Amino acid sequence: MFSTPFVLTFSLLLSLPILFLLAPRILPPRLSSVPISPSDELEDLSLFRRASATPTTRLPSSFSHLAASKPKLKIAFLFLTNSDLQFAPLWEKFFRPPSAKSLYNIYVHADPTVNVTSPGGVFEGKFIEHAKRTYRASPTLISATRRLLATAILDDPANAFFAVISQHCIPLHSFKFVYHSLLKYGIRLQYKSFIEVISDEPRLWKRYVARGRYAMMPEVPFEDFRVGSQFFVLTRRHALMVIKDRRLWKKFRMPCYREDECYPEEHYFPTLLSMQDPKGCTQYTLTKVNWTGTVNGHPYTYKKSEISPELIQGLRESKYSSSYLFARKFAPDCLAPLLKIADKVIFRD
Repeated sequence: MFSTPFVLTFSLLLSLPILFLLAPRILPPRLSSVPISPSDELEDLSLFRRASATPTTRLPSSFSHLAASKPKLKIAFLFLTNSDLQFAPLWEKFFRPPSAKSLYNIYVHADPTVNVTSPGGVFEGKFIEHAKRTYRASPTLISATRRLLATAILDDPANAFFAVISQHCIPLHSFKFVYHSLLKYGIRLQYKSFIEVISDEPRLWKRYVARGRYAMMPEVPFEDFRVGSQFFVLTRRHALMVIKDRRLWKKFRMPCYREDECYPEEHYFPTLLSMQDPKGCTQYTLTKVNWTGTVNGHPYTYKKSEISPELIQGLRESKYSSSYLFARKFAPDCLAPLLKIADKVIFRD
């Protein structure tokens, strides 16, 4: 007969492979992303419920329906930042035309722990209340975007499109061009959201299992999981879908244990809208990003020496739409050369 110590040792050795396979399912993972606190979640839910109670605005089928007595449709520009708005002077020029004043609203979600300074001008008084701390590659960025959407929905029923903008983002055209591109081009597309939706990304499976192999089930099967840019333009109908969602959010709010594959802000929005209204999405974004030479998940950052009229023209080129409307990512010292070519190149359409 085998001795008791031998049996115990043999049993332990035999169980190790089983524990290795089952550990991700039965043990809490080593979390790398920051969870949403219960107090923040409750405060957000209160905001979202109030915004969800607003009616879904039906966009007109053509500009002829916009009679003088009716409010003109607006674009809500949603700035998501954890630093000072370095390109505020360029955006100031973008919003400068008197004809644009009644056609847009600005909302800024600034990380309160960074002490972001208001640049004044068109950004004065545009920082939203109850902004929370944000962390890269965490569900906090989803929450921040949802707060911006809910605030804009509540603030003005004329907000028809909701453009999420990074602090490293610049406009590639004049406001007039952007407005008419969204509204007139939107008519031809029956007012779809301009959001990137990718189903064949090479690392899609690794991103899907970043919280655990079965963590997303049953709400989000792998075949429904999508990836795309976190900078997009949503219609009001889709913005309401986002803030009304509870089912998918409870999955995407879970922290990850695979930091190198966890980018919830790039997964949640394309997955949600693709599952709920795939035909209502263009499948592409209007914000140009250069992923050549990416480092640690960050896109290429343009330097001061690279700013030129030729660069702006190249960034505008798109195989999906008539033109990209915005671009990122730019180093802060790009501001001066961008301002030099703003009137003659960027805003001259």
